[in-house]
Amino acid sequence: MKKLYLPVLAGVPLIMVLGNSMLIPVLPAMKKALGISSFQAGLIITLFSVPAGLAIPCTGFFADRFGRRAVLLPALALYALGGLAAGCSAIIAGKEAFLFILLSRALQGIGAAGTAPVAMTLAGDLFGGAARSRALGFLEAANGVGKIMSPILGAAIGLFGWFYPFFVFPILVLPVLLAILFLIPEPPTRRQVPGLKQYWLTLGAVLRQKGRSLGGIFFAGATALLVLFGLLFFLSEYLETAFRAGGTHKGLLLAVPVFFMCVAAYLTGWAIKRRLNLMPFVVVTGLLLITGALLSLIFCCGTVPFFTAVSVAGVGTGLTLPCLNTLVTSSVGPNARGIVTALYGGVRFWGVAVGPPLFGFLLSYSRGAAFAVAGTLTGLAALATLLFVRGSVIANPLRAP
Repeated sequence: MKKLYLPVLAGVPLIMVLGNSMLIPVLPAMKKALGISSFQAGLIITLFSVPAGLAIPCTGFFADRFGRRAVLLPALALYALGGLAAGCSAIIAGKEAFLFILLSRALQGIGAAGTAPVAMTLAGDLFGGAARSRALGFLEAANGVGKIMSPILGAAIGLFGWFYPFFVFPILVLPVLLAILFLIPEPPTRRQVPGLKQYWLTLGAVLRQKGRSLGGIFFAGATALLVLFGLLFFLSEYLETAFRAGGTHKGLLLAVPVFFMCVAAYLTGWAIKRRLNLMPFVVVTGLLLITGALLSLIFCCGTVPFFTAVSVAGVGTGLTLPCLNTLVTSSVGPNARGIVTALYGGVRFWGVAVGPPLFGFLLSYSRGAAFAVAGTLTGLAALATLLFVRGSVIANPLRAP
């Protein structure tokens, strides 16, 4: 039975990542159909990610207090309901559906807050030692597979109508929800969770003793996701203008950097295992690869150099994220793992929320400005990781608050 835990849990981040990535290819069609501006179209992404980022700390507390499944199952249902509501709004309200879609996306984002971060926490509970690193690498790879599938799936389904991708969410969520309900047990280690006051005292102790390392990890994770989704946002427009790509062809090209991220994430999770002291250096390497790729995109003009740079950025992201996941889940015991993992998931969502509008704003000045700023951010994240993140600090047992 335990062999099924990981494939079932991997379905959660795979589905969750569709929440934004699947809609990116249909944003131009959505903008035209609803008569909205590029900024308003970007709100379709932002109004999903911001509520998710705000709600994640609460879901972390509830996951520690009431159980992982008690949060994960209703969150999946809410995520599916938000997608269904957005699709129905588009059919019923037509061109007046924009506000209803935004409200549905906010509802969906609140549901998303209790999905992938709680699944990552649950994997941290169910697996230990080297198996935990492999499991978290597998989940990050599943996240990457979702990112590969989503632009292709979104572009293909969008050929029938820009609102059809919204209906994919409930269709895919239902089997995963049922599999978790019947196959994944609740970890028994959380039955003696302290009260709210002691809970926040424990979190305070975590931040005092490991705050510098966790701060560097959070900054690196948010920056990596900001750049990834900013880059995908740029590619969605650029592929149409520079390469005349549309439909599934555009979806396949959007999947290129994410494919390399997925492969790198899986191999990193398999290779790094429990080497916590080595992980910060792998993160720095990944961030420097992203930095170099972004800066080279300022000057790349040819097709091969352009997609080589984009692919290198994907590899760098794949090196970075599995190590950050393992460092976060290894920083505390099971009684506080939910809130710490949730806070990390929250800053990742904020990175996703900020990336597209930031890139859109900078691209209004120049492509060079966008990639120079993004490269500077990843360079700073690499420096922060090098200076502040210590595997030995993460591995130290937490002293009583």
